Amino acid sequence: MNFELASMSLGLMADDATDLLLVLVPDGFKPGRDGLSRLIGEAMKSQALETKAGKLLSAWRAPGVAAQRLVLAGAGDMSAVQVRTAVVAAMALVKSAAGRRLTIGFAGPCTGGAMRAAVQAVADGSYVYTTTKSKPEGRKLHDVVIAVADDTLSEPFRQATALVAGIEWAKEWANRPANHATPRQLAEAAQSLAKGKIECTVLGPKQVAKLGMGSFLAVAQGSQEPLRFIELRYDGAAKGEPPVVLVGKGITFDTGGISIKPAPEMDEMKFDMCGAASVLGVFRTLSELKPKINVVGLIPACENMPGGKAVKPGDVVTSMSGQTIEILNTDAEGRLVLCDALAYAARFKPRAVVDIATLTGACVIALGGVRSGLFSSSDALAAALLTAGESSLDLCWRLPLDDEYAEGLKSPFADVANVAGRAGGAVTAAKFLQRFASGSDWAHLDIAGTAWKGGAAKGATGRPVGLLVDYLLSVVKEQGARGSMPTKAGRSGRSTGTRSKGGL
Repeated sequence: MNFELASMSLGLMADDATDLLLVLVPDGFKPGRDGLSRLIGEAMKSQALETKAGKLLSAWRAPGVAAQRLVLAGAGDMSAVQVRTAVVAAMALVKSAAGRRLTIGFAGPCTGGAMRAAVQAVADGSYVYTTTKSKPEGRKLHDVVIAVADDTLSEPFRQATALVAGIEWAKEWANRPANHATPRQLAEAAQSLAKGKIECTVLGPKQVAKLGMGSFLAVAQGSQEPLRFIELRYDGAAKGEPPVVLVGKGITFDTGGISIKPAPEMDEMKFDMCGAASVLGVFRTLSELKPKINVVGLIPACENMPGGKAVKPGDVVTSMSGQTIEILNTDAEGRLVLCDALAYAARFKPRAVVDIATLTGACVIALGGVRSGLFSSSDALAAALLTAGESSLDLCWRLPLDDEYAEGLKSPFADVANVAGRAGGAVTAAKFLQRFASGSDWAHLDIAGTAWKGGAAKGATGRPVGLLVDYLLSVVKEQGARGSMPTKAGRSGRSTGTRSKGGL
C-alpha cells in the first residue's frame, strides 16, 4: 500500500477524481462556500449526518464531487481516538468495494496524532494475509492520500507510514503457520533486516550451550527444530550511549510440552511468538525512521514440543545466570526462554530492558484484549511506557510486583520454581522474570490478550509495536534534551556474527 500526504482544502477534495473520498467531520463543523462544505452542512442540518464518532453517511456519485463514492464520517472532537473510531467504521463499510484509491480528508483541524490514527486505521482495516494461500487475493486498496489543510504534518506522516510498515511486518510473521515460521525462518526474517544501521547475529544450539543457557535449551530439547538465539542491533546514536534492549518471546509453536495443552484452539499457539514478531516489527520501523538511539533486540526462538527428549515436570535446570529452576509445568515455558535472554541482556549495560511476551492466560482474564499487562521495577520506565501506550493508542496497564507474590515460587529442590499457584498468575510470572533482570531498569509486557484475535477475526494485531516505537522516540527526545552525553557503557559484550510519500 502506498501513502501520500497532500495539502487540500475541502474544495480541492471535491475535485479529486478518486475512487473513494472519506471526509472526517468534527463536532461544530461550520460549512464554507465550496460545494462539498455546503453538502456536509445540509446533511448535518437535515440530521442525515451525525458527527458522533463512527456515524456514517454514504453516497454514490454525489453532485459536485468527482469521487465515485463519498463517505462522510462523524469524527467527534477530532482526537486520535475518535478519528480512529471513524476510520474503522468507514473501512468496515467500504472494505469490499472495488476501488484502488482512497482519499481521506479532514473537515477540521488535524493533529499529528489524529493523522497517524487515520493512517493506522486504514492500514489495519484493509490488511489481508496471503502468504500461504494458493490463489491469494491481496488488498484491493492500493493508494491512500491523506488530505490535510496545511503541510506541517510531514514528520508525523513519516512516522505513521514507518509504523504501519513495522506493524504489518509483525503481523506477517505472527500470522504465518508454525511450519512457515520456524526458529530458522524467524532468524532469516531478522537477517533480512540487517541493512544500514542494523546488524544481526544468530546463534545455534552449540553456541547457546556454550553461553550456559540451560533453561532455554531445556524448552527446545523436545523438538526436532533447532533453536535460534537472534540478536539485532540498531546503532543510531553515539557508541557510548547505553541501548534500550527489547526481548521478545519467540516460541514459534507451543504445545505445552509434556504438560500438553487441550486440543481446542491449539492452532492459535502459533501466535506464541508475537513478542518476537513485535521486536522484528520495531526494527522494521527503525530501519525507516533512523532515530538517534541505540536499540538491541533479543529473540530466543524455539518450539515447545512433547518429544521423547522433552523436559519433564520436576526436572531442574541451570539458567545462564547460574540460578537453578525446578520446572513444575512445561507449559510455563515462555519465562524459561526469557530468563536466559534477560541474563544475556546485561552484557550491553542497557539504560532499560523491556521484555514482550504472550506469557499468561491470567493476564487475559485480568485485562482482556484492551490493554497489555505492564510490570516494572522502575516507576520512571513504567510511566514512560504508559505514556507511550496512550499516545500510540496501544494501551497497557501497570500491575503490582509486591515481594509477597514470589512466595509461591519457592522450591525445595532448586533456587526457584517456574510456576506458583493459579492465583495472581500474571504477577507470579513477572516475579519469576524479575529475578533475572537485576542491574538495570526493567519492564515486562504481557501481551497474551492483545497480540492476536480469535474467532471470525482471527489474526495478529501487531501490538505492541506502536507502544514500543513511541517509547523509543520518547527516549530520543530525552537524550536530545540532555545533549546525548556519551558514557563508557553500552558497547561491551558485542556478539560477532508539499507532497511527501511513504509506502509498504
